Amino acid sequence: MQSPEVARPSAAARRHTEFTNADAEQLAQIMQALASPLRLRILSALRAQPRTVTELSEILDAGQTTVSNHMRLLRHLSLVTGRRDGRHVHYALFDDHVNDLLEEAIGHLAHLTRNA
Repeated sequence: MQSPEVARPSAAARRHTEFTNADAEQLAQIMQALASPLRLRILSALRAQPRTVTELSEILDAGQTTVSNHMRLLRHLSLVTGRRDGRHVHYALFDDHVNDLLEEAIGHLAHLTRNA
């Protein structure tokens, strides 16, 4: 996997033309991350406010180790960011683009439900 600091979409990807292999690979990694119900629930919980792994574990009824492993992947893909506060790390969505991505997916799901 490429480092999120280095991997930026090419101009072609931003213009909605064909993806380069690198752009397609990076987007596939992000889409694979979003293919996990638990990771989607984590991102949903972070839309409301920043939270620690402990808080997310309690809210989602999932083990701390499991949540922590998912957070590592989400952070690596620049979907979440963490801010250290003493012994705790408060995680939040990386930026408004992640929230917009979730909103689009939710909107698509609603559209499918209405047209089913």
